[in-house]
Amino acid sequence: MPYRRTPRVEARLSASRERIRAAALAVVAERGYAGCSIAAVARRAGVATGSVYRHFPSKSELVAEVFRVASQREVDAFARAASPARPAAESVAAVIETFAGRALRAPRMAYALLAEPVDPAVDAERLVFRRAYAAVLAGLIGRGIAAGELPDQDVEVSAAALVGAIGEALVGPLAVGATRSADPYPPAAPAVPARTDAAARDRVRADLIFNLTSFAQRSIGAVSANT
Repeated sequence: MPYRRTPRVEARLSASRERIRAAALAVVAERGYAGCSIAAVARRAGVATGSVYRHFPSKSELVAEVFRVASQREVDAFARAASPARPAAESVAAVIETFAGRALRAPRMAYALLAEPVDPAVDAERLVFRRAYAAVLAGLIGRGIAAGELPDQDVEVSAAALVGAIGEALVGPLAVGATRSADPYPPAAPAVPARTDAAARDRVRADLIFNLTSFAQRSIGAVSANT
């Protein structure tokens, strides 16, 4: 008679897998995919490396799972910002602001999701989630066209172009932020008050987000290029 796991065993295995996955997410958020070794995840989860391999037979499978979980959170936040109560152009600005704001607040993880060199398995997942972001934008642009708020255009092309352009514009700032957050020996702090330094960073982020949302609205014809 084949062995059948009891509900208690299934629950224990599920809890172990979730603990490992949460540990891997934390490691990637701190060190990126390059620092997400099986040993590091096992230490963070408080389990033996063999336990990690029992659930994820390879690092490639583990980081692909991390990517799916982290990316789905971002897609969900992106979609929630697309309020049907707003005009379409305002919703486009809101989703871009949400996406960029979340990325700039967590640059190490955002850089890992957007641009860090990874295994082909994660690259394949990136394409899936890029399409998910584009689908949200395509829906908003289509709604705007139907309501007469936006000029007629190919919604799929416009949405894909925005996803590519916004992601590319963020890669540089995120790479800088990711390097700083991952450096165990950061350079000595400048001789300025921490509050002033934080305020300056906030202004830079706000300016970048404003420029991205303005670019997005111009790209879909929500405002004149001469405005």
